[in-house]
Amino acid sequence: MAENEKTNQITVNEQESGAKALALKIVKLADARFASDIKLLHVTDKTVIADYFVICTGNSSTQVQGICDEIAFRLGEEGIVPARTEGIEAPLNWAVMDFSSVILHVFIGDTRKFYGLERLWSEAEEIDVSEYVTKR
Repeated sequence: MAENEKTNQITVNEQESGAKALALKIVKLADARFASDIKLLHVTDKTVIADYFVICTGNSSTQVQGICDEIAFRLGEEGIVPARTEGIEAPLNWAVMDFSSVILHVFIGDTRKFYGLERLWSEAEEIDVSEYVTKR
């Protein structure tokens, strides 16, 4: 019994590290498309819907679309496709890409302030992404 528990624990840890690697890849890709105020929240202990949320802002609906398109394209090259997307059609105020273990939220600034996901998930651990994003 203890051996099975240990094996299951390793699997959970491996899944967690894979989810974090995917989340950091999404952070880097969003940054490459000039997303701003990128936040990475570790929500594993707070919800069953994902392990991480990536939250970022685009300056216009065109930029929000560009961020989503680039992430879908680059991850698609690696065989990673979102299980679901929402709000990907114009006009874009809030686009969501659900990669199962990581959910990406791309907002236009005012919409991000209105919904306040960081406030709603304030008990989640925020992961420092400063080494993965460009200072602008």
